[in-house]
Amino acid sequence: MNFPQELKYTKDHEWIKVDGNFGYVGITDFAQKELGDIVYPEFSTIGTQVAKDEIFGSIEAVKTVSDLFMPVTGKIVELNTKLDAAPELVNSDPYGDGWLVKIEILKPEELNDLMDAASYQQSIGV
Repeated sequence: MNFPQELKYTKDHEWIKVDGNFGYVGITDFAQKELGDIVYPEFSTIGTQVAKDEIFGSIEAVKTVSDLFMPVTGKIVELNTKLDAAPELVNSDPYGDGWLVKIEILKPEELNDLMDAASYQQSIGV
């Protein structure tokens, strides 16, 4: 399994990659393996403000549906439209083309509450 060092992680298996005042959010390699083949992601719409730990969408796999939780308070500014035609990108490239939403980070201090790669690995027992 892959755990990029530059990302921050949540206990709910989401990650965020910070880019200035913005962040890209996705699910971890561990989460996509646990879910299995992703068939349909669904997210809140562009312009929606979502508080830290609130649900911003769901991800449907062949056998289950899982809620998605926002790592930090933010406003959704972009949806990954590549997933409309190729939801399997979440499985094949969870930290690259399989990102879910781009947000404007509204409370950057909340990033301090997230785990680094080593802490996340320890939390899942890897």
